[in-house]
Amino acid sequence: MIRFDIITLFPEMVSGPFEASIFKRARDAGLVDVRIINLRDFAEGKHKVADDAPFGGGGGMVLKPEPVFAAVEAMRCATNSGCKERVILLTPQGPRFDQRRAEELAQEDHLILVCGHYEGVDERVREHLVTDEISIGDYVLTGGELPAMVVVDAVGRLVPGVLGNEQSPESDSFSSGLLEHPQYTRPAEFRSWRVPEVLVSGDHEKVRRWQREQALRRTLVRRPDLLEEAQLADEDHEILEQLRCELAEAQEEVR
Repeated sequence: MIRFDIITLFPEMVSGPFEASIFKRARDAGLVDVRIINLRDFAEGKHKVADDAPFGGGGGMVLKPEPVFAAVEAMRCATNSGCKERVILLTPQGPRFDQRRAEELAQEDHLILVCGHYEGVDERVREHLVTDEISIGDYVLTGGELPAMVVVDAVGRLVPGVLGNEQSPESDSFSSGLLEHPQYTRPAEFRSWRVPEVLVSGDHEKVRRWQREQALRRTLVRRPDLLEEAQLADEDHEILEQLRCELAEAQEEVR
């Protein structure tokens, strides 16, 4: 089992998605544990203020260090002493999150996710508390809640048993370094558009090769940068060479 603690100023933003579908079943089965912690519960004073104006001036507010440290330390104390936590700050300044990072984090027992907000968090949180920083893309959101949900979903679905027999994470886009091949289901013909014949042929080897070829084609056309680090067999290189020739010929015809 893996435990996720999401520390946020706005717990109501986070709770809903984990109460439905695959994640709800995984939680009910004890495969994942998702806990949502209100940062204000750890703030001091009558009004539970968790943010303040930045030193040096400037617009916006900054999350104070005291409640963040208190919340993270409380979550650490709530788990077994042998459990090692990763404390993750969701911030646009962090390395970009990808499937490999999700696979790495899925090996952990306990992830504490700190949702930044406003102008961010006091730098002492970054320097002395967090173990990791993660960004989900080169854009700015109103807070770290949506990125936290993305990380929990991407990591949690990799825990053995979460997907059951419905899906295989190994066949997903990015898991092998490639985009996933096209998928079809019944009916075999819809509005005169038919499923590729190979998929209903019953020939498992032809289906396998078609799926691999389509994954390579889609990656080559849409995300050729992924091919630089993808794990490719000799057969894949042969298919890619053929695909590149086909694409070059098609471009030449357009000219």
